[in-house]
Formats: sequence, C-alpha cells, structure tokens
Amino acid sequence: MAEGGGGGGPARRKALSLLEAARSRYESLQISDDVFGESGQDSSGNPFYSTSADSRSAASSQDEEDDEEDEGRPEGPGPRGRAEEEEEEEAEKGGWTRSLRDVPPPHFKDGSGPTRKMPLTASAMDFFQLFVPDNVLKNMVVQTNMYAKKYQERFGSDDAWIDVTLTEMKAFLGYMISTSIHHCESVLSIWSSGFYSNKSIALIMTQSRFEKILKYFHIVAFRSSQTTHGLYKIQPFLDSLQNGFDSAFRPSQAQVLHEPLIDEDPVFIATCTERELRKRKKRKFSLWVRQCSSTGFICQIYVHLKEGSGADGLDALKNKPQLHSMVAKSLCQNASGKNYIIFTGPSITSLNLFEEFEKQGIYCCGLLSTRKSDCTGLPPSMLNNPETPQSRGQYRIRMKGNMSLICWYNKGHFRFLTNAYSPVQQGVIIKRKSGEIPCPLAVEAFAAHLSYICKYDDKYSKYFISHKPNKTWQQVFWFAISIAINNAYILYKMSEAYHVTRYSRAQFGERLVKELLGLEDTSPSH
Repeated sequence: MAEGGGGGGPARRKALSLLEAARSRYESLQISDDVFGESGQDSSGNPFYSTSADSRSAASSQDEEDDEEDEGRPEGPGPRGRAEEEEEEEAEKGGWTRSLRDVPPPHFKDGSGPTRKMPLTASAMDFFQLFVPDNVLKNMVVQTNMYAKKYQERFGSDDAWIDVTLTEMKAFLGYMISTSIHHCESVLSIWSSGFYSNKSIALIMTQSRFEKILKYFHIVAFRSSQTTHGLYKIQPFLDSLQNGFDSAFRPSQAQVLHEPLIDEDPVFIATCTERELRKRKKRKFSLWVRQCSSTGFICQIYVHLKEGSGADGLDALKNKPQLHSMVAKSLCQNASGKNYIIFTGPSITSLNLFEEFEKQGIYCCGLLSTRKSDCTGLPPSMLNNPETPQSRGQYRIRMKGNMSLICWYNKGHFRFLTNAYSPVQQGVIIKRKSGEIPCPLAVEAFAAHLSYICKYDDKYSKYFISHKPNKTWQQVFWFAISIAINNAYILYKMSEAYHVTRYSRAQFGERLVKELLGLEDTSPSH
C-alpha cells in the first residue's frame, strides 16, 4: 500500500487501520515504522533504516572520530549528581562497568544454504515435496479413511463416502493451496459462479466430493492412551516438517525469533461487516518461528497453545517474559554450539536468557523494553532516561563480561542488550533525509537484520492459505503448509531451476496447485 494520499474511501481507511492493528500485535518484536524515531515517506519501501556495508566496521580514522565527537561518542565523565553516583555504585556492585573492551565476534562454525542441488528441470512439486513427501501424504490418506470409518460406525453410515486416494488427497491440498493465491471468503467459492470461482480447476473434483474429504480429513485419527499433548492430531506432521526443514537447508549465522504475520489480507477483511468480524473466533494458539534473516527461510516452528492447564498452557505461565523465554529455548534447542546470532524482540530479551544461551554457544542481540522485558540484573541507571537533553546519535554503554547494555538516542531512547557485537565498534543508520546517524554496531545490525523479517511479511504473508477452520489443529496445519510452500519457493529461488523459469511467488503457487491437481506433468526429474 502506498503511503499518504487523501482518497480511498472508508474501506481503504479501515484496511489501513486493520493493517496497523495487526502489526501492533507483534509482541515478539514491538517494532513499528517509527522504530528509530522516524516516520512518514522518508521510510517508504522499508520500515527499517537501510544500512551500508562500509559502515559495519569501526571508525578507523581520527577525522571520523572528531566529526562524531559531539553526537555519537559515549557519554563522558562530566559532572554527575548524587543520585546518579549512587546508581553507578549499584551498577558496579552488579558487575556492570563503564569501562569498555573490544569483544571479538563469534566465529560461525557452520556453512549455510541449501543442502541438496536440485536439477534444472525441478518442478514446484519437487521443492514442495522436500518438506511434504509422498509418504506423509499417504499417511493423510490412511488416517482420513480410518477416521471416516470410525465416524460412520458411531454416527451412522454415509453412503456417499468412498475411501480417499492419494491422487484425491493431492487434489484436496491443491484446492486449499489455491486460496493462498486467489484469496476468497470460502474455499467452496472455487465451484461458485461468482467473482472467486475458478473454472480451470473446478472440474478436477466435484464440490460434494471435496466437502466429504474436508469433513473427514485427519493427520492422526485417534488419540493414544499415552497422549496428553493438545496438538496430538498435528504433532507428527510438525515433526516431519521440521525434519524436512533441517535436512534441506542450513541457515546463516544471523537469525530472528518472532511471530510471523499470519492474518488475512486487511483489504479483504475490510469487506467484512463489523458483525462478521466479531463472529470470527480468536486463535487459541500462537505460532513462533526461528528464521534465517538473510534469506527468510523459516528454520523452526513452535506452536504454543493459549489454553490448557498443562506445562505448555498459558495457565501455567502467567508471566509473559517467562512464557516467551520458554518459547525461545524451544526454538533454539537445535541451535547449540554453532555460534548463531539470534535477534530478539523486547518480550524475549533478558539478561538471564542471554547468559544461558551464551553457555550453549548461542549469541544474542535484542531490543529491550522496561515495560515488556525481564530487566532482572540490569543497572537501573541505564533503564531510566537521563534528565539532561540528548543529542541525536548519542549513546551510553555499560558492560558486564561479554554482555553490553546500550542506551541509544534518536528522537527517543532505545535500549539494546547484546553479547554478539563489540561495544567499541561503530556503526551508522543511513536515512535518505537525515543522512548518517552514528550508533554502536549492535544497533545497526539489529536494524539491518530485522528489516529482512519485515520484507518477508510484506512479500509472503499474503500467500497464507485463506481457509479458516474452527478446529485448532487444522488452523495450525494450514499455517504450517503455507510456511512450507514459502520455504519451498525460497529454495527454488536459490536453485539453478530459477534461472531457467524465473517464477514469481504467485506463479510458483499456481504451478504447484496445477501439479497437485494433475494438470501439469510432474514426472520424476531426480
């Protein structure tokens, strides 16, 4: 959506307000277009500041240091009040000091990128089946037929039902995936005569047959006696999907923990009445991801149920920082020992968590909020805004071991906690109108890597499957399938096959739908 402008009518204004509301729910990031004190058209095209590769090194010349003396240099000794001196003494007792030392960056111990070389003739289906192979689809067939049989034994026979086949299951998925490309209020609109109808694929399967498969569709038909997990009907699929992610791609060193934007297109929602919006049920789960910030590939998914009395339920963890710390640990359980750098939002950032991760060979850089973060162990003098006016680009730093606490000013105070970047290394934030704003390297890195995530949301969130079932496990399933398709496209763009065909994300999705429906030749190419 373009910024500014006075036209568009009530629907457009409503759509924009809904988009803002959706972004404001980013409790993991709490980042807006004004994250570093700027707004308006100056930040068009990227809500984060663009950065320069040349600015990622320390200020090496004396001239540069002299130019930044008044604006970007850490606070000097200067006269201090009694209260500030007492706070400094407290900080010293906690191990925090004003004396800074250079910290070498963590050495990345692993390679990155796709693990398998795909042939030039690889199809969209080939990339999709890296994560959802035929054996998984066959299991869906078996479980769906088992559930249909048990359901009819209990509630009466269904003469219109015949066991589903693998070909029909692929077509069923194809119809659902088509709603991620051509958004419609209901997947059944494919067979209608209205605006969202799709005659090119509607003839593959009748609407009544599709509805029967939708009625009985299952991943796990029955609960075992030992199962207590609320997601038992989807967990085997999530485990299989995770194995596919791990085996197909190695992420880069820099990664981000956050909640991806998975709401419907706000322009589409704007067409609904307020009564219809109120009737929509709120999701009973939150979906978190660990994402490679240089490619957008989602490395790991974590689903947290918002209800329930078990160890994974919100009732057991009323404290949100404690809950988000548990989420972060779950997402990083396979990341130990590789010196990954994890970027976090304020709800996850905490000294205790970062110190625990450092022992596991995981380094962090996080935005800190006195309202949303766990500030235990941090010096109060750095959490309170100074009384004296601050210059743009001015910052204060305290250090404890390898951990740096940064308070940086740019039309507002922004605090960062990191053990991944040296506090003496200089960086800059580059603005089109304001020019270069000095900052510690950690601030620049945070802005640069978080921008990838915003780009991912802008580009890929509109390709989430539109179907919104009432059952929680089904909602999770379709979100997971959507993520798998986005990951498949990212691998496609990094393969040699992309240089042959060069499909856009929408074209890739359309090809996948046709291949699932059997409208395209998908003979094995590898």
